[in-house]
Amino acid sequence: MQSDFFSAGSQDTPAVPDAGDPPARAAWLRHELNRHNYAYHVLDAPTIPDAEYDKLFRELQEIEAAHPELLVHDSPTQRVGALALSAFPPVTHSVPMLSLGNGFEDEDIVNFDRRVSEGLASLQDVEYATELKFDGLAINLRYENGLLVEAATRGDGSTGENVTANIRTIRAIPLRLHTDHPPTVIDIRGEVMMYKDDLVKLNTRQREAGAKEFANPRNAAAGSLRQLDSRITAQRTLRFFAYGVGLLEGAEMPPSHSALLDWYADMGVPVCAERAVVHGAQGLLDFYRGIGDKRASLPYEIDGVVYKVNRADQQRQLGFVSRAPRYAIAHKFPAQEALTTVQDIEVQVGRTGAITPVARLAPVLVGGVTVTNATLHNEDEVRRKDIRIGDTVAVRRAGDVIPEVLSFVPELRPADAREFVMPTHCPVCGSPVIRPEDEAIARCSGGWVKCAAQRKGGLLHFVSRRAMDVEGLGDQLVEQLVDKRIITTAADLYKIGFRALAELDRMADKSAQNVMAALEKSKATTLARFVYALGIRHVGEATAKELARHFGNLDAILTASEEQLLEVADIGPVVAASIRSFLDDPMNMELIEQLRAAGVHWPEHVVERAVKPLAGKTFVLTGTLPTLKRDEAAHRIEEAGGKVAGSVSKKTHYVVAGEEAGSKLAKAEELGIAILDEDALLALLAEAGSADAAGVSTDAAQEEK
Repeated sequence: MQSDFFSAGSQDTPAVPDAGDPPARAAWLRHELNRHNYAYHVLDAPTIPDAEYDKLFRELQEIEAAHPELLVHDSPTQRVGALALSAFPPVTHSVPMLSLGNGFEDEDIVNFDRRVSEGLASLQDVEYATELKFDGLAINLRYENGLLVEAATRGDGSTGENVTANIRTIRAIPLRLHTDHPPTVIDIRGEVMMYKDDLVKLNTRQREAGAKEFANPRNAAAGSLRQLDSRITAQRTLRFFAYGVGLLEGAEMPPSHSALLDWYADMGVPVCAERAVVHGAQGLLDFYRGIGDKRASLPYEIDGVVYKVNRADQQRQLGFVSRAPRYAIAHKFPAQEALTTVQDIEVQVGRTGAITPVARLAPVLVGGVTVTNATLHNEDEVRRKDIRIGDTVAVRRAGDVIPEVLSFVPELRPADAREFVMPTHCPVCGSPVIRPEDEAIARCSGGWVKCAAQRKGGLLHFVSRRAMDVEGLGDQLVEQLVDKRIITTAADLYKIGFRALAELDRMADKSAQNVMAALEKSKATTLARFVYALGIRHVGEATAKELARHFGNLDAILTASEEQLLEVADIGPVVAASIRSFLDDPMNMELIEQLRAAGVHWPEHVVERAVKPLAGKTFVLTGTLPTLKRDEAAHRIEEAGGKVAGSVSKKTHYVVAGEEAGSKLAKAEELGIAILDEDALLALLAEAGSADAAGVSTDAAQEEK
């Protein structure tokens, strides 16, 4: 819910003044920028394009530069960071920031609920507020009369570090509370964190700069918040969720924890939507399991959930024990990171020939699962992380994601630790291992025919549910069929006999009959599934569907040139070249013919095509057009056969430029590319429309069933 502070009726919302009144204009700009910041960083619902926000921001900067007396402490322009600090001064917390007791098993939570009920002498199920336990850095934000004046880390619970300058760079945190009636003093407590996607982007920048990468979001958040130069913090995307309160003066404490968080949300302070009010131990456990099911899909890292008695009067009644409250507990998830040793580094060969280094580990429990192998991705990653055989390493597992090695522990590296050496020949078939200059992945050059590993991977892909959907043909069965040389290509699956299947390990007549029936059923498929099943590199489900829709039948795909393939939606030069390379291989064409001969079929659709007027022409759109939205302009260009690209290059034919065109326009002028305004584009499209109307026909749509 957006704060009333930003509603049209707020007394702090100024009317829109003109540039001739700098004080009023600056006040209006501050209000607008704060409103858009709140929508973007807290509600995750942007209200204006980035370019428009930047325009407003620059205008406020210019006014404040020309009129320094108008610069106020909570201006949005003051979030950009400041000069380096000499140190982080200590801050004594008015109310200690206590830690929570932990529970790990269901029994721990049942016992917690029992103790609470006994402490309250309650005969009914106790009401609890449930929320997430974020994997970040605990922070205390002090607001005086609504203005952020100080931010401090938890520290030892009594004294923390003053990180106010860095906290001010986090756009999700309001510099002024969004209320006309703020408390005199309030300490808002919560967690600063970094989202998973933001960590990926940060590590990409760190890698490109040759700087150290962060192992996980928590380390990234802590490292960013403890920068002595807050300008560095300002360059990193940090988030904040409030979950508690310390000192409160000049306002009445809300009657419950859930009401406290609602109050925060009304004042523009971010609170997490993943929270609930439940009753009794069963309600707590149901919340825990529900969050556990969605944990891997959350945009941020959590390591558990937190339960708090909801009513404030009951919290006071229960009080504290040692340094933890009796009314709250953290219910931890099984650890997703653990330390173990690398016993060896081997390589696996995938269906496309990709050679992937894999760490063989001393068994370790991670996230409730015993892990013995973890991916090292590619040779460059092994070198970058400097992982060696014998190292003690941190291993991570999240949900169903393949475990990966994060980093090694330098002080535990043995003297005889050995570096990994990428093999020059495939460990499965002995073919040379090659690595194209523009790729990070090394590959076996043997292909399906020579390499059994590629054959197995390719066959498993072919029979998978989203491809040919052959039920009953799993890893173990395919492995036996390849190892015993019963099949060498996907076409051989449709030639296999009942007896050959029935005699395989763990098979019986009934199982063999089921597989035979599934193979027969799979012959009736769709063109999109068949294309996807072929395992062409870079061709996933979506691309296979686009190929089927665009060409309508297999023969048209087989004979399409790279230029014709580039006319298909979302297919670029790399994918087009990969498709053409696959189809130019006589062995692949022979496989396709054998599969057709075996009876694999699908509905064919002939798509009649006229050459569209703008076919082969590449356009780039930049800036804001007077009447056409960018999506509409792109659609009309593509309807006329043109292609819309995101960047300007020598292959660009036209740049369509509107207001605030920026660097793309400059590059087009530098390269001498034709520049169109909206009127010129419309004239070109009208001319193209006339030419198209004189053509033979338009594309027929194929409906995928």
